Formats: sequence, structure tokens, C-alpha cells
Amino acid sequence: MELRLYFRMLQKGWWLIAITALVAVIVSLTVSYFSIPNYRATTRLIITPGSLLTSQGDAEVLISGLETLDLRSVVATYTEVMSSQRILDEALATLGVQNFKREDYIILAVALPESSVLELSVTGPDAELATNLTNAIGYQTILFTRGLNRVYELNVLDPAQIPVIPVSPKPLQDASLSLLLGLVGGAALAILSEQIRIPLEAYRHRLQLDADTGVYNNRYFARLLEDQIASNPSDPFSIGVFELSGLTDYLDSLPTPGLQRVLSNVTNTLKRELRGNDNIGRWNKNSFIVLLPMTKGDAASRIFKRIQQALQQPVELQQYDVTLNLEPRVGGGEYSGGITVQELISKTSGALEQAKRDPSNPVYVWELKSPFWVQKEDA
Repeated sequence: MELRLYFRMLQKGWWLIAITALVAVIVSLTVSYFSIPNYRATTRLIITPGSLLTSQGDAEVLISGLETLDLRSVVATYTEVMSSQRILDEALATLGVQNFKREDYIILAVALPESSVLELSVTGPDAELATNLTNAIGYQTILFTRGLNRVYELNVLDPAQIPVIPVSPKPLQDASLSLLLGLVGGAALAILSEQIRIPLEAYRHRLQLDADTGVYNNRYFARLLEDQIASNPSDPFSIGVFELSGLTDYLDSLPTPGLQRVLSNVTNTLKRELRGNDNIGRWNKNSFIVLLPMTKGDAASRIFKRIQQALQQPVELQQYDVTLNLEPRVGGGEYSGGITVQELISKTSGALEQAKRDPSNPVYVWELKSPFWVQKEDA
């Protein structure tokens, strides 16, 4: 279940993943284009028994000397010598290099594992200078170590050759890595944005609902009407306000659970009698409002009459020994001809007042084509 949820998040945020990956590749290629190529020259030197050991002719002494080469301290010492500033200065003097920019070059000396071989590399923008400097540092290290003792000798194993392929940048390799990182980063952003969006949408949705009934509150319903007109100005629709006159006296006296049950009963009745694309809102404490898309006044009046009859059924609250007669009155209005939301609500409120004044006719619907209030009965 968790994996399917993440998969849906990735599907929904595919565009974010694509943009992140594309940006990563573009940045990588741009950096590669403007970067100065760097070349790496490498030489290897080997530590061997010196002339003092080989000249004695004693096999045991020679073997002992070879075993001594396993001591890491010997290899570490020669590595430090190779990395020293003194050796670098002597190598530069030998090459006759002046104004050497040390920050542009990386000099690295390491001892290869389980061996007596040292590796020296110089990386920089000038391939020829890097090669010459590598060999010169190796040569100066050899001269310096010969003065230390004759037990060990340091010799060149593989001299440095001028590199023709830069070690950086590598556009294709860097772009491939950037693409992979972009995909991973984009996926993480897609999941994170979805996790942030869902709570925000849930919070925003809660702000649209009435806390007691779960239907739209009046503020959002008014905006819903404005959106309906703005998006489909030529499409007819109708609204209706259901005022529960019998509930007014119980709003402050009825306990909260009882009131919740009554409101829930009204809400369920409205949902049961309306279509799936109709909208329901709580207009005020004792009235509800509905929006019927693509419904003219005559059709709306029949729907309102049916709902009014359903709401006439008494609501029994046995635990409180109370039976409520909601006494529903309905005022409706038909949108047509470009009137404003305020005008439509005003006409609907007028129809509701007409229904409240005439107990024998509890449903009134206002139509733009009618110059007066018209009572709509079932066909």
C-alpha cells in the first residue's frame, strides 16, 4: 500500500521530476562547457634494497632487508618527502618554471597498498607542465632519499607520459550523473510537494465546509455561485434556500448531540433527493441552500417540492422526549440572462419570504421571464 501511494505521487509529479532532471543536465553541460580542462600525469616509483645490502652477499642479511621493506614507516617517510614543499621548489627550479600557480594544480603522493610502490600524480590545466613537474618531483625525491642512506633505493618504475584526455570535465559522464541525481532529486521533490500539498488541500477543504453538517459554508457557496456564472455564463441553473422554521426555537435549547442529529438528518435528506452534481451549503443556522446546474426554474420547482415534502417528516429525539416539525419553506431562483449573484440571491430571498407568508404554498421559485412571483407546483 505504501509503495503504491509513493508510485501515485511520482506519477502525479512526473513533470517536476522531468524539469529537475533537465535542469540538472543543462547545468552540468553548461559548467562543463565553461570549465577549463584539467589533465593528470602519473608516475610510479619503487623502493628496492640498496647497494649496502646487495654488496654484502649475505643471503640472510638480504632477506632481512627485504622484509624490512614491509614496514609502513619506510614507505610513509618517502611519501612525505615526495609531498614536501622543498621537493616541489627544487623541481620547479630544475624546470625553470616561474610564477607557478600552486592553487591550479593538485599534487598527490600515495603508497599503493601491500607494496613498496609509490604513486605520484599532478593534475592541472597544462598537460605538458603537469607531466614535466611529475617527473621532476620524482627525480628530486630520488636524489634526496639517496642522501639519507644506502640501505634502500628509490627508482622510477613508470615515468609520466603527457596525457591527451582530460580528467575533468567529462561532459557525457557528468551529464549522465547529473541526470541520475536530477531524477532522484526530482522524485524526492515530487513526494515532498505531494505530502505538503495534501495537508494544505485538506485544511483548505475544511475551511470550505460547515463544521456542524459537513456541507459547504455560506462563504464558499457564494463563491461557488460566482464561479458557476463566470465559467458558464450562458448555462441556466437554479438555486433554492430551505429554511427550517420549526428549528429556530430549538437552536439554543436543544443539546448539541440532539441538534447534530437533526442537522445530519436534514443533510442526508438533501443528499438523497438531489443529483450527484448538485451542491449543498448551509446558508445560516436554520437554512440550507442548494445549487442545481443545468436546471431551469420549472424543473427546479418540482425538485424543491419533493424535498420540502421529505423534510416535512417529523424528527423524533426519543432521548430528549422531543419531536421536531421542521416546517420547511423553500424559496428558489433561476439564473438566466446575465444577472449578478447578488441579484439572484436577492430574488431567491424574496421568493422565500413569499413562501413564509403563504403557509398553504411552501415553495416559490423566481424566474427572470416572470414579472411576478410564481408558485411552482408538481406537474
